[in-house]
Amino acid sequence: MRKKEAIKNALIGGIISAILSFVVNYFLIPMPTDVFSNGIGNGISGLLSGGLSAFATVMVLTSEKGRTTLKKIMVEAK
Repeated sequence: MRKKEAIKNALIGGIISAILSFVVNYFLIPMPTDVFSNGIGNGISGLLSGGLSAFATVMVLTSEKGRTTLKKIMVEAK
């Protein structure tokens, strides 16, 4: 059960990261003129999408259902 839930959460986080990265690259960061600008733009979008995905994960884990699931995981790990 734990593996299935972890895979589901990872897929959801990956999808959210991909969508956020696309939105940042498409709307906020202009088309790069050189390789360095492209690297900076990808770094910024990766930072934003990763940070927002981490925030969403923390919000889910701190919800009532998430706390119950986290307690079960901690008990199983012992």
